[in-house]
Amino acid sequence: MRLIQNMSTIAEYPSAECPSNRVIKIAVIGGSGVGKTALVVRFLTKRFIGDYERNVGNLYNREVQIDGEQVAIQVQDTPGVEVNANGLSCTDQVSRSIQWADAVVMVYSVTDCRSFDLIGQLHQLVVRTHTDRSLPIIMVANKADLLHVRHVDAQEGPLLASALSCSFYEVSASEDYNQVHGAFHRLCVDLAKQQPQTPVNAASSGTEKKRSPLIPRPKSPNMQDLKRRFKQVLSAKVRTVTSV
Repeated sequence: MRLIQNMSTIAEYPSAECPSNRVIKIAVIGGSGVGKTALVVRFLTKRFIGDYERNVGNLYNREVQIDGEQVAIQVQDTPGVEVNANGLSCTDQVSRSIQWADAVVMVYSVTDCRSFDLIGQLHQLVVRTHTDRSLPIIMVANKADLLHVRHVDAQEGPLLASALSCSFYEVSASEDYNQVHGAFHRLCVDLAKQQPQTPVNAASSGTEKKRSPLIPRPKSPNMQDLKRRFKQVLSAKVRTVTSV
């Protein structure tokens, strides 16, 4: 199913099997609990599911039309990064995801100062890990709707993004789909313009063949489980209204 208007499923397939002429690979990184999975699912399905199981790093794949051209977008969700006495504590999958990606989205929560403090170190990790110094990196501040528990000032994000030469977006995955879509879509448009139009089959015999070992094919998201949890959220809201 193509992602053009209504997005109702999440599919996964390797690049070589993708019918589109272009594949855009995006890695989403950040601290634990900042809403990385919620952002990805919101962008790809227009849905918000507030409760997720522990992030194990799923690969989500959708097709979109950009300027009239069919493009496959692969979004690699990653486990949360923490800080310990020795610096960043992250899995090998995070580093492999960065190496694999055509662009990186760094996410923090405006309700968590620690997740914001991680951004500078995450940026350094990306620069050290990825061989392409022109790799697009954007910074996303999530949970902008939670004003009553906000701990990161609204000006801090743009200032840091400017210092790191990153585009900045403040969004609410739960309240505003257009904000989330705008951030990811703008990145996809820019990447599509940068990439030459090379058939996937040709790319898989060259560059893709070299890069594919960097990241193993992750566990596919269970769409039935996502639908089940989405229905549970809706049912809970209905019960609340009924009880009132």
